[in-house]
Amino acid sequence: MNESVEAAAQAPTATRNPDPDIIPIERPGVEPALMVNPRVAVDARGMALCILAGVAFLYALQWSQKFLIPVVFGILISYTLNPVVRALERIRIPRVLGTTLVMLVLTLGAAAAANGLRAQFQSIVDGLPEAAQKISTAVARAQQGKKSAIQQMQEAASEIEKATSQAAGTRPARSAPAPEAPKLRISELVNAGLLGAVGFIGQATMVLFLVFFLLLSGDTFKRKLVKLTGPRLSQKKITVQILDDINTSIQNYMFMLLVTNLMLAAMMWVALRWIGLENAGAWGAAAGLLHLIPYFGPLLITISTGVTAFLQFGTASTALLVAGISLGVATVVGTFVTTWMTGRIAKMNAAAVFIGLLFWGWLWGVWGLLLGVPIIVVMKVIAEHIEGLQSVAELLGE
Repeated sequence: MNESVEAAAQAPTATRNPDPDIIPIERPGVEPALMVNPRVAVDARGMALCILAGVAFLYALQWSQKFLIPVVFGILISYTLNPVVRALERIRIPRVLGTTLVMLVLTLGAAAAANGLRAQFQSIVDGLPEAAQKISTAVARAQQGKKSAIQQMQEAASEIEKATSQAAGTRPARSAPAPEAPKLRISELVNAGLLGAVGFIGQATMVLFLVFFLLLSGDTFKRKLVKLTGPRLSQKKITVQILDDINTSIQNYMFMLLVTNLMLAAMMWVALRWIGLENAGAWGAAAGLLHLIPYFGPLLITISTGVTAFLQFGTASTALLVAGISLGVATVVGTFVTTWMTGRIAKMNAAAVFIGLLFWGWLWGVWGLLLGVPIIVVMKVIAEHIEGLQSVAELLGE
């Protein structure tokens, strides 16, 4: 017994393998070498839990979108208007009075702009039935005397079936009557539109009240968040820095949106008025609003103005000219102005931003496209100051 213990103690130390990640390599005539195991251990249970938690989080975001979308809108608008309220406080106007004045100016200004363009928008809405009739007539004329490829294939198949049935001495089977297409009920569309308008007015009212109370609270939530971070001074400093960076980024981004959309609306109004398109002011305002939706908004306004020009002037050349001008103005403002200002403000990767927009658009629809970029900006700012999320900030950055 003692001899075996002594023999084990006198064994070469090179053959021992105390570390399971180090594999001994034996070669003839050469002492065993040690190589680090290249395999990486993966915690399958932890990965599965992360995937389940991510799926549950996405479901919660989609399920609660009717609550979260107005809240996010309210927070963004309050961040944007907060410098105005602070400026009023510096000239010794109480915060309650300053907040009330800002909200009144915002509401009355939006109402005045809508009232000024109401006649033009009403003219566009009144012309929709006539426009639909003209489009259907033009499509019918284009298809008159011409058969589509599918119709030609169906007729060829029926002729082949008749020929084979006559050769076999049987009668061709009668084809079953095609089912009638469901009739479109205008009353259902009107009711759906009314319900959508009522829901939009309700959400807009909620957003206005939320903005009012957030502006009225001032830095209350900021102080509470700093207090909840912990007793350490370093934690409080990091929290204050994160909140200040978020505040600066959102304010700069919203100011950039205001400048670029007003510029685009003015340029569209001048261009369409020069061409002679009816209701040029309404189309300019619609272009400025739709430009809030990245990528898809300019495409929608381009198609709309092109169709409107075709219905008004009746020539394809004028329609292409109007559509080209709309796309050109949106491209110039979006590519050179918006991209340049966004790069200076947020310094984000364009591909990552586009993927983020696709994600939020899939999750929340049009509202996700509107809120996608501000949410990505906030995520990038937070990830830059948290040690475990610096990889996310690196992916979103330039």
